Order: sequence, then structure tokens, then C-alpha cells
Amino acid sequence: MRMKIPFGTMSITEKSKKLINEILESKKVSSGKYVREFEKKFAQLVGTKEAVALSSGTDAVTLALAVLYDFGAERNDEIIVPALSFVATGNAVLQAGFKPVFVDIEKETLNIDPKSIVQAITEKTRAIIAVHLMGKPADMDSIKDIAKKCNLFVIEDAAEAHGTIYKGKNAGTLGDMAAFSLYIAHMITTIEGGIVTTNNPEFADVLRSLRSHGRACKCAQCVLNTNSGYCQKRFNNEYGGDIRFISERIGYSAKMNEIEAAVGLGNIEIYSEILQKRRQNLIYLMSKFKKFKPLLVSITEGPDEMIGPHAFPVIIQENNNFSRDDLVLYLEKKGIDSRSLFLSMPTQCSGFKFLGYSLGEFPNAEYIGRNGLHIGIHQDIENEDLDYFIKTIEQFLSKN
Repeated sequence: MRMKIPFGTMSITEKSKKLINEILESKKVSSGKYVREFEKKFAQLVGTKEAVALSSGTDAVTLALAVLYDFGAERNDEIIVPALSFVATGNAVLQAGFKPVFVDIEKETLNIDPKSIVQAITEKTRAIIAVHLMGKPADMDSIKDIAKKCNLFVIEDAAEAHGTIYKGKNAGTLGDMAAFSLYIAHMITTIEGGIVTTNNPEFADVLRSLRSHGRACKCAQCVLNTNSGYCQKRFNNEYGGDIRFISERIGYSAKMNEIEAAVGLGNIEIYSEILQKRRQNLIYLMSKFKKFKPLLVSITEGPDEMIGPHAFPVIIQENNNFSRDDLVLYLEKKGIDSRSLFLSMPTQCSGFKFLGYSLGEFPNAEYIGRNGLHIGIHQDIENEDLDYFIKTIEQFLSKN
């Protein structure tokens, strides 16, 4: 049947459509002035000095990690990662040339357990990835305290954390770098993009190099690709050649294009409206959903935080007569789209089997992997849709 409540949506504004037409007419569609404008406005929105736009959220995590090679890290060093996340988080660590060291999560918050971090640190550990899953901020004070004591970098996986606030500070400003996804289902989308925010200009310089094959050419505002102007650095540089074709480091091909940036610029203009609508939907559902305890639970919002309204998680509690998949199938038949709440990457995703972890090592992450799902709360969903979801849950529970 046609979905009454689809999981995701995207907003393409009239401004975006106008810009896209201009870009197509100009035939300058590769990374240029609109990508630079999008980076500037995204950094202002989050509250950082720098933002570097990339081709995906996965690339954002990968390249944020690859920056660390310029600051003392070596291939096969270790990165601490929560066992529960979208698989891209673990993939990115491997793509960057590091070894992921997984630790369990807190079942109530869905986020990395700081106590488990301490036990996982070795002399080869270089960074901690703090995932703000479902927009619920991780315990950043504890994570940063551990990192400071052990001289580690902290990278936020803020893929789902647009609008997340922790103790008065925006997600994206809480670590050394933060990686955002700009995929379709997110509050700010560029269709398939990602972006890294940081307050460290040196990190940003390296990111600009990494996204374009490790080139030495890494100015924040390139006169060649934004204005087709004369570049004084092209041949007048320390390398003695054309700076555009000199590779300083192992790099990637991970640039955002102008059409994607145009979609993102439109989204930034209406971001406050999207955030407000999604927050209303999240708060409404959190309030209505309390009645389903102890059979079903969701995350809750603490006094010092604001959950970024990415989606609404549902966790089946123990000793029920039904499974997560029973509920998902019932919702689907009623026209409500959903997604699983990811998996324990090291023990429930076969791609990570080579790392040698065994089922049972991450009980909380594995429990959520078996019993969690999430539904959309996007800007095209109205209260009547949310009421329909609640009524459908009531009907399901009455039959089970």
C-alpha cells in the first residue's frame, strides 16, 4: 500500500530551483562559489570558524579521521567507536586506515558508555568517536575529560544531530571536529552530501586537501574555481610547480558539487522552520508515547540538552509476546514506514567479522539491534499523522 507516513522527506525551495537553473546555464557545476557559500553559512549556523563540504556523511567521518595523520597518527592506530551506530561510522574508520575498537552503549541513551571507553584505551588509541544517535547528545563532558587525560582527539558523528544542543552548545562545536550528514532524510540536505565543522583552521586546511586527492591546493576561497581568476600561488609556491597537481598527502575524491550546494543553501534559509516543526513532532510523540511503558519505550530529554529531531526511536522491552519485526510488519501494513535502530556493528554486521568480536560482547548494542526501530518526524508530518501512529500502536498492542 501507499505509505501514509513515509520515513523521510526533503525540501527543495524556490531559491534552490532558481540557483540550480543558473548553475546549469553556466555549465559550472563542479565545486565552486556556491559550495563555498554553503560552507560559510553552515559554519555560521552551527557556530564554528570553519566548515568543509564533502560528498557524503560517511566521507565526512572518514576525512575527519584522516586529518589525524598530519598530527601524529599512524596507519592501523586505534579509534574508539560505539558498537551501535549506522554502519557508516565503522566503515569510515576502516576507510581512513585505522582500526575500530568498539565499546558498548548505554541502553537508555543509545550512546557510547564513557565507562567502557576507559577500559578500551591502549597506547595505540588516537581518537574517540562520539555518535549523537537519534539526535540525543552523547555525554560529552565525560568523553572530553577522558580524551584530555589520555591526549586523544574527539570527533563527533553528528550525522543525526542537526539541532542538537548539549549544555547550551550546539552539536558540531563540542569536539575537535564534527561530521554531519546532509542526506535526504536530514534537516539540512544537499541530497547526498556531508560536511565537517571545526574551530581549528589547520584541520580545515587539511580537509580541503584531503577531499581533492591530497592536493597542496587548499585555499578556503579558490580564485580559480570560483572566479576563474589569476592565482598567484599556482606556480609561485614552495613546491616549484603547478600547485593544483602537487599531492601533499594520500587523499580522496570527495567534493560536493554546485547543484547539491544549491539545495543546501535553500534548506539553510528555512532551517529554523524545519527545526521548529520537527521539534514539535518529537515533543508531541514523546508525550503521547509514555502510556506504552513498560512494553515500549523511547529516549527522553534531559534538563541540560535538546534532542535534535531527526527521528523517533522505539525500543521493544523484554518479556513481550511480540518481536520488533512483528511490530514493523504491522506498521508497514498500516502505511507507516520505519527503519531498524541499526545493529551492533562488530557482532551483528558480518562485514566486521574479521575483527574477531563475538556475539554477546556488546549486550546493550545487540539488544537495540534486535529490538529497536525508528519512524520519521519530518516537516511534512502533521499531528493527525502522529495520532494515527499512536492509534496504530494501540491496536497492535491490543492484539498482542
